[in-house]
Amino acid sequence: MTDSTMMIDRTTLKAIGLDTDKQVHYQLTPEELTEQTLIRDQGTLNDTGALCINTGEFTGRSPLDKFIVKDSITADTVHWNNFNIAIEEKYFLQLRDKLVNYLNSKDEIWVRDAYACADPAHRLNIRVINEHPWSNLFAYNMFLRPADAELETMQPEWHIIQAPGFKADPAVDGTRQHNFAVVSFTHKTILIGGTGYTGEMKKGIFTILNYILPQQRNVLSMHCSANMGEAGDVAIFFGLSGTGKTTLSADPGRKLIGDDEHGWTANSVFNFEGGCYAKTIDLSEEKEPEIYHAIRSGALVENITFEAGTNRIDFASKAITENTRVSYPLHYISNAMEPSIGGLPKNIFFLTCDAYGVLPPISKLTPGQAMYQFISGYTAKVAGTEAGVTEPKSTFSACFGAPFLPLHPGKYAEMLGNKMREHAVNVWMINTGWSGGSYGTGSRMKLSYTRAMITAALNGKLDAVAYEAHPVFGMLVPQSCDGVPAEILNPRNTWADQEAYDAKARDLAQQFISNFTKYEAGVSDEIKMAAPKI
Repeated sequence: MTDSTMMIDRTTLKAIGLDTDKQVHYQLTPEELTEQTLIRDQGTLNDTGALCINTGEFTGRSPLDKFIVKDSITADTVHWNNFNIAIEEKYFLQLRDKLVNYLNSKDEIWVRDAYACADPAHRLNIRVINEHPWSNLFAYNMFLRPADAELETMQPEWHIIQAPGFKADPAVDGTRQHNFAVVSFTHKTILIGGTGYTGEMKKGIFTILNYILPQQRNVLSMHCSANMGEAGDVAIFFGLSGTGKTTLSADPGRKLIGDDEHGWTANSVFNFEGGCYAKTIDLSEEKEPEIYHAIRSGALVENITFEAGTNRIDFASKAITENTRVSYPLHYISNAMEPSIGGLPKNIFFLTCDAYGVLPPISKLTPGQAMYQFISGYTAKVAGTEAGVTEPKSTFSACFGAPFLPLHPGKYAEMLGNKMREHAVNVWMINTGWSGGSYGTGSRMKLSYTRAMITAALNGKLDAVAYEAHPVFGMLVPQSCDGVPAEILNPRNTWADQEAYDAKARDLAQQFISNFTKYEAGVSDEIKMAAPKI
């Protein structure tokens, strides 16, 4: 098979220093990219035709190696912290030159023009330049795909230049180690080197949208999944990787808007992306049929192993990582919306994976509690989602996405609060973590129960049931729910030693209180009063 006939204007490549005499594979189809990966012995097909690759040294994001150039644009607007790490412009320019020279030393590169944001009013054109064909397949799957006719006049606003084989020299390049992801808002470029983990590309674009949209467009950018019912009711699911965003939003009874990144305008919710990036650890056809059947020709599966002597994926295997993933276009989901734009939300779900087994499996939040929990962003990082995480670890991540938020969390929280009040949205907390004890003692909440609780909330079946306030955290806990045993709704009742539960609840409450001290300045009394009571 030869390259598609689509030609690129090479002057645009020359403008950023790329050698225009080399082989440039432009806008290739998934079939072409798959074949080229196989020819180069960089991947294998599984029994359903999906391309399976290994991302190498890094099988998850590396947050400590993500940098933002500190310059006149960002100096006073970015919330500099352990996630938004400053780097001088001279290092960006130096790394860009080195990265381009590295790609110029190669016989071929892969280039793709795509865009982010399904809402035409907020579209962001992106050019992705890759060292390997499988990285370019990821870009095809995850970003929105322009029609061929659009490419004739489409100009990239942002560039991603990605080369896993290029390694920085920390001693001279201003990085922490040899891998890096560097964002420059002045040069509108994301540089990624030393890591093959494809998720760095998508989270790089998410980071810049989280900077641009709230400040320049009055659009709330959200780390969430979203779907819509037959009646047009939109539901939003907040949560970090591993809490269930992708799984719980892939509901066969509702249209999927998207599984990870969205914007909320004055009258709609829209997807930033053109695909899904789903975890595959312990994936089964019974539990997640839509994701399971999306693993087919055109999909890119990362860091899995096969059952012995076959090319069938061993979904239970953690031999390489627990963060096994698959990327696929949104249209691989049978009930995906096209275009991926919905109306205003009626229900918001905060998904948390509580490793302590303290929080109720479902609870309803007052506006003050919702804002407090949103700013707190409590969950547990699931093993393998980030480099160095090998078991569930409780954490607080502001707005359920701190690593991707260049602005102060208060900016996003203020926008969310205003929209919640304006549209009278119901807010629920869902614990997809442990019940009957902490991690290691209790058991993970059954997915079927979680789905039943969310369905009950969406259908209004929890409107008339009795509620009881949690004695420490204050949220309202329903006393009954269709399809769920009543005894699991109160987490204290699931523990064999209820005094041990009380002690653990007080301990977790203290963690909430201590964490929130960094955000207290400037928040309302309503939010402060929603803190847990010890």
